[in-house]
Amino acid sequence: MPLLDSTLGVADAEGFQPVTLETDRGPVEARYYPVPGGDLAALWVGGVGGGFDTPARGLYPRLAADLTADGITSLRLRFRDPRDLEEAVYDVLCGLSFLGRQGIHHVALVGHSFGGAVVVQAAASNRGAVCTVVTLATQGYGTDPVGDLSCPILLIHGEADEILPPSCSIHVHRKARDPKKLVLVPGTGHALDETSEAVCREVRDWLKEHLLNR
Repeated sequence: MPLLDSTLGVADAEGFQPVTLETDRGPVEARYYPVPGGDLAALWVGGVGGGFDTPARGLYPRLAADLTADGITSLRLRFRDPRDLEEAVYDVLCGLSFLGRQGIHHVALVGHSFGGAVVVQAAASNRGAVCTVVTLATQGYGTDPVGDLSCPILLIHGEADEILPPSCSIHVHRKARDPKKLVLVPGTGHALDETSEAVCREVRDWLKEHLLNR
């Protein structure tokens, strides 16, 4: 993976260090929540909204900070082009390469909406480092490689999703290998805001189970 270099900034008040990943396709901006000496991480990506997207009322920054107490580093990525699936997968692979350079080789990939397809494809391209995949209100397009994954996958989708119907996650779940889990949340839309606490617990428990007990 052509990760050329990386630049770490000064830690922010929220607990992360800004990181710039220099690649041969341009810089990828990230937020890094390090655990010194740790070898476990979660990598988080949003959807087509771009920026440092997060569903479920700040789920990503909340869990990225909380999980450091369990020895789990986090890296939140901002896509260079949040509408180009191939380029977004490249960004995630560069993130995995960055984590590998920090001595981290056991990683969970978490993606919302468009990001769900991104993390499925990235996991299929880098099976060695990826321990588990979590999709939140994923799209169906671009998820065909899920059938090739050998790692556990958790899919969460709101039953009242007005952007991507829950049938998207149902379809992906059917194609995925075991172990797998599908959680359909009643009365919840695409951003998963209505049941953010339940979603947070589900994702936290899954990540701890499949990273700490791998």
